[in-house]
Amino acid sequence: MPELPEAETIVRGLRPAILGRTIRATEVIHADVLRQPRRRFADRVRGRTVLGVERRGKNVIIRLDEDRVVAVNLGMTGRLLPSLDDGPAPPDSSHPAVRFRFQGGGALVFDDTRRFGTVECLTGGEWHLRSEWMGPEPLGPSFTAEGLHASLAASRSPIRSWLLDQRKVAGVGNIYANEALHLAGIHPEQQARTVDRKGAQALHRGIRRVLQAAIDAGGTTLRDYRTAEGEPGRYAPRLLVYGRDGEPCGRCGSEVRRIVFGGRSAFFCPGCQPLD
Repeated sequence: MPELPEAETIVRGLRPAILGRTIRATEVIHADVLRQPRRRFADRVRGRTVLGVERRGKNVIIRLDEDRVVAVNLGMTGRLLPSLDDGPAPPDSSHPAVRFRFQGGGALVFDDTRRFGTVECLTGGEWHLRSEWMGPEPLGPSFTAEGLHASLAASRSPIRSWLLDQRKVAGVGNIYANEALHLAGIHPEQQARTVDRKGAQALHRGIRRVLQAAIDAGGTTLRDYRTAEGEPGRYAPRLLVYGRDGEPCGRCGSEVRRIVFGGRSAFFCPGCQPLD
């Protein structure tokens, strides 16, 4: 599932491809990915020019003129693929769901195999309200070790579950939550409120470290994820615990284990991450 590093990589790849382009028309192949009526979506984006491409949490945000914002949540298998021509789909698009056609040729395709992703066009004010409920950006200045510790202290949730709550920290998903907890030496089932100040500082460093490293590597491809250029991410071989159950920990040699809680798999090293 695309998380912050994958969304950020896609954003960086889209900017040179679509900035300044004007949307001539839209084609909705699978309306179930739209979070609004098809006609409202088409009316809001038609004739609008792309002014910016940003990221908020796991969402790709395409800012248009006339105070319009296209918000794309990539879901489990969503991809955004630009094309230089008006063909039916870019070569790498196997399950197109929404297509934006540009004046002068070219297109942008939202491709989603499982169709758990969403696309909608909002006003700037509507998007601001949506964005406000999300937690701080973990690579931004508002995400501090002190603030993290204070927020953890107020929660009885397991720390891994806390990290997956987008109201707490925006953009962290299961892959990087597991990796950050391993770097910090914290068991995924430990209650958030029991993480002390030193542990919160270690977790803060771990979150930033793994997210930045994954961005630098173009994200993690386990199966479906591709960059805007259609390339797989390169971070998967560097994963320390995620998906490595049964293998020796690269730090201490203990066998990496997998448990399931909250409906999601968690991976940890019992040697590096003892449950206090």
